[in-house]
Amino acid sequence: MLQDNYVVGVDIGGTHISACIIDTKQWNIYLENVARNHVFSQGDAKTILQTWASAIRDIIATSPAPIQFIGIAMPGPFDYENGISKIQGQSKYDNLYNKDVKTLLAEELGLSPTSIHFINDAAAFLQGEIFVQNLQTNNRILGITLGTGLGSAVWNKGEKAFDAALWNSPYEDCIFEEFLVTRWFVKRFKEVAGKDVTGLKEILDNHRETEEFQIIKDEYAKHLFDFMQFFAEKHSSEIFIIGGNIAKALPIFIGDRKEFERFQIYTAILGEKAAMIGAASIFN
Repeated sequence: MLQDNYVVGVDIGGTHISACIIDTKQWNIYLENVARNHVFSQGDAKTILQTWASAIRDIIATSPAPIQFIGIAMPGPFDYENGISKIQGQSKYDNLYNKDVKTLLAEELGLSPTSIHFINDAAAFLQGEIFVQNLQTNNRILGITLGTGLGSAVWNKGEKAFDAALWNSPYEDCIFEEFLVTRWFVKRFKEVAGKDVTGLKEILDNHRETEEFQIIKDEYAKHLFDFMQFFAEKHSSEIFIIGGNIAKALPIFIGDRKEFERFQIYTAILGEKAAMIGAASIFN
């Protein structure tokens, strides 16, 4: 008897591809096995596609049943419905621009293009967390990822999550992303403390008790609240799942701030698994 609950979940980033078999009955990774390949994203199209296909083939070989579907979480801009890359001028995947990635990848894998579906990476993160944390009885949930970039996504009950694309929304004298990501901590700490740091982890490890950190902590909390309020009003929900590397320190920034109590906030628990599970859940 054919088992159809095994789906390949794939997460493609600027320098990597990760793939696994998702058991969609349990919403977990089969045998906790993940295939990973480094990707030289500025390479030629053929080499990129072969690198992707290699990781996907490796993981398909471990499946306990035939694979019918592959869900892929992909950064934007990308035509997710038709599988055509629109990424250009971002120091990654320039040579895939305007190419039919779905068909080309299907040819590399020897599969039908109809077996491959794409989803935005921020949307996949949100969808994966919702299914694993069993939050899908809510009507609408908003997702935020805080790291080297600012991701935002919206999930409506019974529908596929979508990219809210709020990273470049105007804020203060610039855009929201410039006030909420890793480079903001590096830049702002240099301004207030006169010291060079590599990122938030170094600040927390070495400067957490300083007056300068208190300034940064308060400023970041304000920026995050302003973004969440903007997001909540735009998409009519106050339920959030927040992930990304910066989210690990979220209690430090918002734990003692009353204004955040208006929101229902869940912290992401899956890490890198979220996008792969979310990509597989396209077929649910």
